[in-house]
Amino acid sequence: MSDTSPSGRMVPIEWLQGAFAMRAAAYANMFDVLRDAFGTDKAVELVGEATRRMGVTMGAKFADLGPANLVGLKDRFIGGIPAVDEIFAPEIRQCDDERLEIKFHRCPLKEAWQAMGRSEEDLELLCKAGGAIDGGLFKAAGFVFKGETWKPGEEGCCRLVVEPGTAA
Repeated sequence: MSDTSPSGRMVPIEWLQGAFAMRAAAYANMFDVLRDAFGTDKAVELVGEATRRMGVTMGAKFADLGPANLVGLKDRFIGGIPAVDEIFAPEIRQCDDERLEIKFHRCPLKEAWQAMGRSEEDLELLCKAGGAIDGGLFKAAGFVFKGETWKPGEEGCCRLVVEPGTAA
């Protein structure tokens, strides 16, 4: 299976999974180093801030949709993820003028951390830190973000909840 990259070239899904696995390893290693140096809470905070900043940068390509075009946001956000169905298995639970809610039933980062043998406690912390990317992205685009990351005992992965922002 392959998908088309933003450049229009076909990319094997294994390459995408490998890239996500490398990103997951980078997050996990940074988290471990920071936890050893500063403790768990500070590690989650610092990795979360780094991923939030990544999201802010990514949010620029959605800013023209803010603060209220949730249908357009859904189309561009989901449409911009290569192999989205295979890698994230999104379920659009709501998409109207009041709310966009997307449940991801898979996550390549979480799956990579599981393959590394991370504990459920670490998975929850890594998901929280890594999931900060979504808040950065949607807030930078002018929306309100109320998503939730995975917690032990839950199915799938994160739940993105986006609502209209205030007009500039």
